[in-house]
Amino acid sequence: MSLKPYKTLLKAASDEFIVNKSRFIGHGRPCETEAEALAFLAEMRAKYKDATHNCYAYIIGHNMGVMRYSDDGEPGGTAGMPIIEVMKARGVTNAAVVVTRYFGGVLLGAGGLVRAYTQGAVCALNACGVGVMHPTARYSMAIGYPMLNRVDFFLKDEPVIVEDKAFTEAVAYTLVVRCEDEDAFLGRLRNMSDGTVRPERVEELYLAWPEEDAL
Repeated sequence: MSLKPYKTLLKAASDEFIVNKSRFIGHGRPCETEAEALAFLAEMRAKYKDATHNCYAYIIGHNMGVMRYSDDGEPGGTAGMPIIEVMKARGVTNAAVVVTRYFGGVLLGAGGLVRAYTQGAVCALNACGVGVMHPTARYSMAIGYPMLNRVDFFLKDEPVIVEDKAFTEAVAYTLVVRCEDEDAFLGRLRNMSDGTVRPERVEELYLAWPEEDAL
């Protein structure tokens, strides 16, 4: 198997909080490339151009090969580093986080800044949701109508997602199964149907699976 699982953000989202009159907004977005991460940063800087700081971090690559962060004018080590440490602790990659700060007139000190930017990163990740992108196989298969109830009952307890079911001359299914479950599922399907159901493997892709696989 060439693809391996990795953790990333499930969607773009944000959340905010107040610390000693300073407003912090944590934003996160899944990004497949460094160019996408930089575009997200530019978008946040433009949207929050009146903010005091837009500190950020991003990690790109299934092996986390690219890691960048910036304090954006905050004292060294108090903003970008805490953000990326939260991302590393959660194990997310192909993701970018920006924590925007509107200064409220009360100095937080180095320790207070570290805590605030850590909280901003946590808020961003929680708002986005962290999930596992699993190597997944997509299959198509067709069955006769006499097999419909039997196959549907079988699939209910299988580790698959039925993406589509079309009723024409036969019943045409499109379904996905994690590659790690693929061989066992196909074996059970053969046994259930006495070898009469022969699914066709269409492609292999990454897919976010249900929440029990997320942190």
